[in-house]
Amino acid sequence: MKKLNPIVPFFYTVLLWGFLSLCVGGLVGSVTAGFLISLDAATLYRDQHFFIIYFLPLIGLLIGLGYHYLGGESHKGNNLLISAYNTHHTKIPIVMAPLVFIGTLLTHLTGGSAGREGTAVQMGGAIADKFTSIFKLDNLGRKNLLLMGMSTGFASVFGTPFAGAVFALEVVRNKKINPSTILPVIISAFVAHFICLYWGVRHTTYSIGSLSPITIFSISWSMVAGVLFGLAAFSFCFFTEQWKRLFNKIAYPPFRPLMGGIVLVIAILLLGDTKYIGLGIPTILASFTSPVGHFDFLIKILLTSFTLSAGYKGGEVTPLFFIGATLGNALLLFIPLPMSLLAAMGLVAVFAGATHCVIASIVLGIELFGWEAGLFIGIASIVAHFLSIKKGIYARD
Repeated sequence: MKKLNPIVPFFYTVLLWGFLSLCVGGLVGSVTAGFLISLDAATLYRDQHFFIIYFLPLIGLLIGLGYHYLGGESHKGNNLLISAYNTHHTKIPIVMAPLVFIGTLLTHLTGGSAGREGTAVQMGGAIADKFTSIFKLDNLGRKNLLLMGMSTGFASVFGTPFAGAVFALEVVRNKKINPSTILPVIISAFVAHFICLYWGVRHTTYSIGSLSPITIFSISWSMVAGVLFGLAAFSFCFFTEQWKRLFNKIAYPPFRPLMGGIVLVIAILLLGDTKYIGLGIPTILASFTSPVGHFDFLIKILLTSFTLSAGYKGGEVTPLFFIGATLGNALLLFIPLPMSLLAAMGLVAVFAGATHCVIASIVLGIELFGWEAGLFIGIASIVAHFLSIKKGIYARD
Protein backbone atom coordinates (compact mmCIF):
# COMPACT_ATOMS: atom_id res chain seq x y z
CA MET A 1 0.00 0.00 0.00
CA LYS A 2 1.28 3.42 -0.92
CA LYS A 3 2.08 5.59 2.09
CA LEU A 4 0.26 8.90 2.46
CA ASN A 5 2.48 11.93 1.98
CA PRO A 6 2.97 13.46 5.48
CA ILE A 7 2.32 16.90 4.01
CA VAL A 8 -1.30 15.94 3.25
CA PRO A 9 -2.51 15.55 6.87
CA PHE A 10 -0.62 18.73 7.82
CA PHE A 11 -2.45 20.79 5.20
CA TYR A 12 -5.72 19.09 6.12
CA THR A 13 -5.22 20.14 9.75
CA VAL A 14 -4.34 23.70 8.76
CA LEU A 15 -7.40 23.97 6.52
CA LEU A 16 -9.68 22.40 9.12
CA TRP A 17 -8.70 24.72 11.95
CA GLY A 18 -8.56 27.71 9.67
CA PHE A 19 -12.12 26.94 8.60
CA LEU A 20 -13.25 26.36 12.18
CA SER A 21 -11.62 29.61 13.29
CA LEU A 22 -13.65 31.48 10.68
CA CYS A 23 -16.85 29.64 11.54
CA VAL A 24 -16.59 30.01 15.31
CA GLY A 25 -15.38 33.60 15.10
CA GLY A 26 -18.06 34.55 12.61
CA LEU A 27 -20.92 32.90 14.48
CA VAL A 28 -19.94 34.08 17.95
CA GLY A 29 -19.12 37.57 16.70
CA SER A 30 -22.54 37.84 15.05
CA VAL A 31 -24.41 36.48 18.07
CA THR A 32 -22.48 38.79 20.40
CA ALA A 33 -23.26 41.76 18.17
CA GLY A 34 -26.96 40.92 18.35
CA PHE A 35 -26.66 40.54 22.09
CA LEU A 36 -24.91 43.90 22.59
CA ILE A 37 -27.39 45.74 20.37
CA SER A 38 -30.29 44.13 22.25
CA LEU A 39 -28.66 44.97 25.57
CA ASP A 40 -28.36 48.63 24.61
CA ALA A 41 -32.04 48.67 23.69
CA ALA A 42 -33.02 47.01 26.98
CA THR A 43 -30.91 49.49 28.97
CA LEU A 44 -32.40 52.46 27.12
CA TYR A 45 -35.94 51.23 27.76
CA ARG A 46 -35.21 50.71 31.47
CA ASP A 47 -33.71 54.19 31.78
CA GLN A 48 -36.84 55.71 30.22
CA HIS A 49 -39.35 53.56 32.12
CA PHE A 50 -38.31 53.29 35.78
CA PHE A 51 -41.44 51.30 36.67
CA ILE A 52 -39.96 48.25 34.92
CA ILE A 53 -37.77 47.51 37.95
CA TYR A 54 -40.87 46.43 39.88
CA PHE A 55 -40.98 43.39 37.60
CA LEU A 56 -37.50 42.27 38.70
CA PRO A 57 -38.79 39.57 41.12
CA LEU A 58 -41.17 38.14 38.50
CA ILE A 59 -38.42 38.11 35.88
CA GLY A 60 -36.19 36.39 38.40
CA LEU A 61 -38.77 33.66 38.85
CA LEU A 62 -39.03 33.17 35.08
CA ILE A 63 -35.26 32.96 34.75
CA GLY A 64 -35.11 30.49 37.62
CA LEU A 65 -37.84 28.32 36.10
CA GLY A 66 -36.12 28.31 32.71
CA TYR A 67 -32.79 27.21 34.12
CA HIS A 68 -34.33 24.70 36.53
CA TYR A 69 -36.46 22.85 33.98
CA LEU A 70 -34.59 23.44 30.72
CA GLY A 71 -31.00 24.33 31.50
CA GLY A 72 -29.49 21.21 33.02
CA GLU A 73 -26.01 22.23 34.21
CA SER A 74 -26.20 25.60 32.42
CA HIS A 75 -26.61 27.44 35.73
CA LYS A 76 -22.91 26.82 36.42
CA GLY A 77 -22.07 29.37 33.73
CA ASN A 78 -18.41 29.94 32.89
CA ASN A 79 -17.39 27.31 35.41
CA LEU A 80 -19.19 24.68 33.33
CA LEU A 81 -16.98 25.58 30.36
CA ILE A 82 -13.85 25.33 32.50
CA SER A 83 -15.03 21.97 33.83
CA ALA A 84 -15.74 20.73 30.31
CA TYR A 85 -12.24 21.71 29.24
CA ASN A 86 -10.61 19.88 32.14
CA THR A 87 -12.99 16.91 32.23
CA HIS A 88 -13.88 15.55 28.80
CA HIS A 89 -17.14 13.86 29.86
CA THR A 90 -18.75 17.14 31.02
CA LYS A 91 -21.60 18.03 28.67
CA ILE A 92 -22.47 21.57 27.61
CA PRO A 93 -26.14 21.84 26.62
CA ILE A 94 -26.67 24.03 23.56
CA VAL A 95 -29.67 25.54 25.36
CA MET A 96 -27.10 27.36 27.50
CA ALA A 97 -26.68 29.96 24.73
CA PRO A 98 -30.32 31.09 24.36
CA LEU A 99 -30.98 30.82 28.10
CA VAL A 100 -28.10 33.11 29.08
CA PHE A 101 -28.88 35.47 26.17
CA ILE A 102 -32.50 35.92 27.23
CA GLY A 103 -31.76 35.77 30.95
CA THR A 104 -29.16 38.54 30.73
CA LEU A 105 -31.41 40.81 28.68
CA LEU A 106 -34.24 40.38 31.16
CA THR A 107 -31.90 40.94 34.10
CA HIS A 108 -30.71 44.25 32.66
CA LEU A 109 -34.15 45.28 31.46
CA THR A 110 -35.56 45.10 34.98
CA GLY A 111 -32.62 46.58 36.86
CA GLY A 112 -30.35 43.77 37.96
CA SER A 113 -26.74 44.72 38.65
CA ALA A 114 -24.81 42.48 36.28
CA GLY A 115 -22.35 42.46 33.43
CA ARG A 116 -22.17 40.96 29.95
CA GLU A 117 -18.84 39.12 29.58
CA GLY A 118 -20.17 35.92 31.15
CA THR A 119 -23.02 35.85 28.66
CA ALA A 120 -20.78 36.23 25.62
CA VAL A 121 -18.26 33.66 26.89
CA GLN A 122 -21.01 31.13 27.65
CA MET A 123 -22.65 31.63 24.28
CA GLY A 124 -19.26 31.29 22.60
CA GLY A 125 -18.42 28.09 24.44
CA ALA A 126 -21.81 26.48 23.81
CA ILE A 127 -21.73 27.36 20.10
CA ALA A 128 -18.13 26.26 19.57
CA ASP A 129 -18.69 22.96 21.37
CA LYS A 130 -21.32 21.91 18.80
CA PHE A 131 -18.61 21.70 16.14
CA THR A 132 -17.08 18.81 18.09
CA SER A 133 -19.85 16.43 17.04
CA ILE A 134 -20.30 17.94 13.59
CA PHE A 135 -16.65 17.28 12.68
CA LYS A 136 -16.28 14.23 14.95
CA LEU A 137 -13.28 15.68 16.77
CA ASP A 138 -11.41 14.00 19.60
CA ASN A 139 -10.97 15.39 23.12
CA LEU A 140 -8.03 17.57 22.10
CA GLY A 141 -10.10 19.03 19.29
CA ARG A 142 -12.92 19.76 21.72
CA LYS A 143 -10.53 21.53 24.07
CA ASN A 144 -9.37 23.72 21.19
CA LEU A 145 -12.96 24.59 20.30
CA LEU A 146 -13.85 25.49 23.88
CA LEU A 147 -10.87 27.84 24.09
CA MET A 148 -11.87 29.38 20.77
CA GLY A 149 -15.45 29.84 22.00
CA MET A 150 -14.35 31.55 25.20
CA SER A 151 -11.82 33.78 23.44
CA THR A 152 -14.31 34.89 20.78
CA GLY A 153 -16.94 35.74 23.38
CA PHE A 154 -14.56 37.83 25.47
CA ALA A 155 -12.92 39.48 22.46
CA SER A 156 -16.15 40.49 20.76
CA VAL A 157 -17.94 41.79 23.85
CA PHE A 158 -15.12 44.19 24.80
CA GLY A 159 -13.37 44.75 21.47
CA THR A 160 -10.11 43.32 22.85
CA PRO A 161 -9.04 40.34 20.70
CA PHE A 162 -5.59 39.83 22.22
CA ALA A 163 -6.98 39.93 25.76
CA GLY A 164 -9.76 37.55 24.70
CA ALA A 165 -7.26 34.99 23.43
CA VAL A 166 -5.03 35.28 26.51
CA PHE A 167 -8.05 35.13 28.82
CA ALA A 168 -9.22 31.83 27.32
CA LEU A 169 -5.75 30.30 27.57
CA GLU A 170 -5.21 31.55 31.12
CA VAL A 171 -8.61 30.93 32.71
CA VAL A 172 -8.47 27.14 32.29
CA ARG A 173 -5.21 27.04 34.26
CA ASN A 174 -3.84 24.14 32.23
CA LYS A 175 -0.06 24.07 31.73
CA LYS A 176 -0.32 21.40 29.02
CA ILE A 177 -2.02 23.53 26.36
CA ASN A 178 -0.82 22.39 22.95
CA PRO A 179 1.14 25.16 21.16
CA SER A 180 -0.86 24.41 17.99
CA THR A 181 -3.96 25.59 19.87
CA ILE A 182 -2.76 29.15 20.28
CA LEU A 183 -3.05 30.29 16.66
CA PRO A 184 -6.70 29.20 16.13
CA VAL A 185 -7.63 30.84 19.45
CA ILE A 186 -6.07 34.14 18.36
CA ILE A 187 -7.46 34.01 14.81
CA SER A 188 -11.00 33.23 15.96
CA ALA A 189 -10.83 36.06 18.52
CA PHE A 190 -9.88 38.57 15.83
CA VAL A 191 -12.53 37.25 13.44
CA ALA A 192 -15.20 37.63 16.14
CA HIS A 193 -13.98 41.13 16.96
CA PHE A 194 -14.13 42.36 13.36
CA ILE A 195 -17.44 40.64 12.67
CA CYS A 196 -18.89 42.40 15.71
CA LEU A 197 -17.64 45.74 14.35
CA TYR A 198 -19.06 44.87 10.93
CA TRP A 199 -22.54 44.63 12.45
CA GLY A 200 -22.24 48.17 13.73
CA VAL A 201 -21.31 47.57 17.36
CA ARG A 202 -19.26 50.34 18.93
CA HIS A 203 -17.42 49.45 22.08
CA THR A 204 -16.90 51.75 25.05
CA THR A 205 -13.64 53.68 24.74
CA TYR A 206 -11.63 54.90 27.70
CA SER A 207 -8.83 57.43 27.78
CA ILE A 208 -6.26 58.52 30.32
CA GLY A 209 -5.83 62.27 30.40
CA SER A 210 -2.35 62.28 31.91
CA LEU A 211 0.26 59.86 33.20
CA SER A 212 2.60 60.14 36.14
CA PRO A 213 6.36 60.15 35.54
CA ILE A 214 7.94 56.78 36.28
CA THR A 215 9.69 57.28 39.60
CA ILE A 216 10.22 55.25 42.74
CA PHE A 217 7.40 57.24 44.34
CA SER A 218 4.85 56.66 41.56
CA ILE A 219 5.72 52.95 41.47
CA SER A 220 5.38 52.72 45.25
CA TRP A 221 1.99 54.43 45.16
CA SER A 222 0.92 52.06 42.39
CA MET A 223 1.73 49.15 44.69
CA VAL A 224 -0.28 50.73 47.51
CA ALA A 225 -3.23 51.15 45.15
CA GLY A 226 -2.81 47.53 44.02
CA VAL A 227 -3.19 46.37 47.62
CA LEU A 228 -6.52 48.17 47.93
CA PHE A 229 -7.70 46.92 44.54
CA GLY A 230 -6.83 43.39 45.62
CA LEU A 231 -8.85 43.79 48.81
CA ALA A 232 -11.81 45.02 46.73
CA ALA A 233 -11.53 41.96 44.49
CA PHE A 234 -11.35 39.70 47.53
CA SER A 235 -14.43 41.42 48.99
CA PHE A 236 -16.39 40.82 45.79
CA CYS A 237 -15.53 37.11 45.83
CA PHE A 238 -16.19 36.87 49.57
CA PHE A 239 -19.65 38.44 49.38
CA THR A 240 -20.52 36.34 46.33
CA GLU A 241 -19.67 33.20 48.28
CA GLN A 242 -21.67 34.32 51.32
CA TRP A 243 -24.75 35.30 49.29
CA LYS A 244 -24.66 31.93 47.50
CA ARG A 245 -24.62 30.11 50.81
CA LEU A 246 -27.59 32.16 51.90
CA PHE A 247 -29.60 31.50 48.73
CA ASN A 248 -28.75 27.79 48.77
CA LYS A 249 -30.87 27.54 51.90
CA ILE A 250 -33.90 28.10 49.67
CA ALA A 251 -34.65 24.54 48.56
CA TYR A 252 -36.52 25.34 45.34
CA PRO A 253 -34.02 27.11 43.02
CA PRO A 254 -36.54 29.24 41.04
CA PHE A 255 -37.56 30.94 44.28
CA ARG A 256 -34.01 32.21 44.84
CA PRO A 257 -34.09 34.99 42.20
CA LEU A 258 -37.72 35.69 43.13
CA MET A 259 -36.78 36.44 46.74
CA GLY A 260 -33.56 38.13 45.70
CA GLY A 261 -35.46 40.36 43.30
CA ILE A 262 -37.73 41.61 46.07
CA VAL A 263 -34.69 42.60 48.13
CA LEU A 264 -33.06 44.27 45.12
CA VAL A 265 -36.13 46.38 44.35
CA ILE A 266 -36.24 47.59 47.95
CA ALA A 267 -32.49 48.34 47.86
CA ILE A 268 -32.79 50.33 44.61
CA LEU A 269 -35.66 52.38 46.00
CA LEU A 270 -33.76 53.07 49.23
CA LEU A 271 -30.65 54.12 47.34
CA GLY A 272 -32.72 56.51 45.25
CA ASP A 273 -30.27 56.25 42.35
CA THR A 274 -30.14 53.94 39.33
CA LYS A 275 -26.43 54.35 38.58
CA TYR A 276 -25.65 51.14 40.45
CA ILE A 277 -27.91 48.89 38.36
CA GLY A 278 -27.11 47.40 34.99
CA LEU A 279 -23.60 47.83 33.60
CA GLY A 280 -22.97 51.25 35.11
CA ILE A 281 -20.90 52.45 32.14
CA PRO A 282 -21.75 56.17 32.58
CA THR A 283 -20.32 56.03 36.09
CA ILE A 284 -17.23 54.18 34.88
CA LEU A 285 -16.60 56.90 32.30
CA ALA A 286 -17.23 59.63 34.86
CA SER A 287 -14.57 58.09 37.12
CA PHE A 288 -11.90 59.18 34.64
CA THR A 289 -12.87 62.85 34.58
CA SER A 290 -14.62 63.93 37.77
CA PRO A 291 -15.09 62.85 41.40
CA VAL A 292 -17.69 60.16 42.04
CA GLY A 293 -19.16 58.83 45.27
CA HIS A 294 -16.57 57.56 47.72
CA PHE A 295 -18.62 54.44 48.45
CA ASP A 296 -19.84 53.72 44.92
CA PHE A 297 -17.46 50.78 44.65
CA LEU A 298 -18.76 49.19 47.84
CA ILE A 299 -22.42 49.54 46.82
CA LYS A 300 -21.62 47.95 43.45
CA ILE A 301 -19.82 45.07 45.18
CA LEU A 302 -22.88 44.34 47.31
CA LEU A 303 -25.49 44.74 44.57
CA THR A 304 -23.69 42.75 41.88
CA SER A 305 -22.60 39.89 44.13
CA PHE A 306 -26.17 39.69 45.44
CA THR A 307 -27.77 39.85 41.97
CA LEU A 308 -25.64 37.09 40.47
CA SER A 309 -25.75 34.90 43.57
CA ALA A 310 -29.54 35.04 43.51
CA GLY A 311 -29.55 33.49 40.04
CA TYR A 312 -29.86 36.47 37.71
CA LYS A 313 -27.72 36.33 34.59
CA GLY A 314 -24.98 38.42 33.06
CA GLY A 315 -21.35 38.57 34.00
CA GLU A 316 -18.98 39.96 36.56
CA VAL A 317 -16.38 41.78 34.48
CA THR A 318 -18.05 45.12 33.69
CA PRO A 319 -19.22 45.45 37.32
CA LEU A 320 -15.62 44.74 38.33
CA PHE A 321 -14.60 47.56 35.99
CA PHE A 322 -17.10 49.79 37.81
CA ILE A 323 -15.77 48.74 41.22
CA GLY A 324 -12.16 49.29 40.23
CA ALA A 325 -12.65 52.58 38.41
CA THR A 326 -14.74 54.16 41.17
CA LEU A 327 -12.38 52.91 43.88
CA GLY A 328 -9.43 54.31 41.93
CA ASN A 329 -11.28 57.62 41.68
CA ALA A 330 -11.83 57.63 45.45
CA LEU A 331 -8.16 56.89 46.13
CA LEU A 332 -7.31 60.32 44.75
CA LEU A 333 -8.02 61.52 48.31
CA PHE A 334 -4.62 60.28 49.47
CA ILE A 335 -2.72 58.78 46.51
CA PRO A 336 -0.93 61.48 44.49
CA LEU A 337 -1.46 60.02 41.03
CA PRO A 338 -3.68 61.40 38.23
CA MET A 339 -7.39 60.60 38.59
CA SER A 340 -7.72 58.97 35.19
CA LEU A 341 -4.64 56.82 35.77
CA LEU A 342 -5.98 55.61 39.14
CA ALA A 343 -9.33 54.81 37.54
CA ALA A 344 -7.63 52.86 34.74
CA MET A 345 -5.43 50.97 37.20
CA GLY A 346 -8.44 50.07 39.31
CA LEU A 347 -10.57 49.05 36.34
CA VAL A 348 -7.99 46.45 35.31
CA ALA A 349 -6.51 45.47 38.69
CA VAL A 350 -9.80 44.53 40.37
CA PHE A 351 -10.54 42.33 37.35
CA ALA A 352 -7.10 40.74 37.76
CA GLY A 353 -7.67 40.12 41.46
CA ALA A 354 -11.14 38.63 41.05
CA THR A 355 -10.34 36.38 38.08
CA HIS A 356 -6.68 35.56 38.77
CA CYS A 357 -6.11 36.07 35.04
CA VAL A 358 -3.33 38.57 35.60
CA ILE A 359 -1.67 38.23 32.18
CA ALA A 360 -4.98 38.68 30.39
CA SER A 361 -5.68 41.68 32.62
CA ILE A 362 -2.42 43.39 31.70
CA VAL A 363 -3.02 42.71 28.00
CA LEU A 364 -6.56 44.07 28.43
CA GLY A 365 -5.18 47.21 30.06
CA ILE A 366 -2.76 47.80 27.21
CA GLU A 367 -5.49 47.27 24.60
CA LEU A 368 -7.84 49.67 26.38
CA PHE A 369 -5.38 52.34 27.53
CA GLY A 370 -2.19 51.96 25.50
CA TRP A 371 1.38 50.92 26.23
CA GLU A 372 2.17 54.10 28.12
CA ALA A 373 -0.01 53.07 31.06
CA GLY A 374 1.13 49.46 30.94
CA LEU A 375 3.73 49.69 33.73
CA PHE A 376 1.34 51.22 36.28
CA ILE A 377 -1.51 48.89 35.31
CA GLY A 378 0.81 45.89 35.42
CA ILE A 379 2.14 46.70 38.91
CA ALA A 380 -1.35 47.28 40.33
CA SER A 381 -2.70 44.11 38.68
CA ILE A 382 0.09 41.86 39.92
CA VAL A 383 -0.21 43.18 43.49
CA ALA A 384 -4.01 42.87 43.38
CA HIS A 385 -3.69 39.33 42.07
CA PHE A 386 -1.60 38.24 45.05
CA LEU A 387 -3.56 40.25 47.64
CA SER A 388 -6.88 38.68 46.65
CA ILE A 389 -5.47 35.38 47.96
CA LYS A 390 -6.88 32.20 46.37
CA LYS A 391 -10.47 33.22 46.05
CA GLY A 392 -11.76 33.89 42.57
CA ILE A 393 -14.94 34.03 40.55
CA TYR A 394 -13.95 31.06 38.35
CA ALA A 395 -13.61 27.43 39.37
CA ARG A 396 -10.18 25.82 39.32
CA ASP A 397 -10.91 22.18 38.56
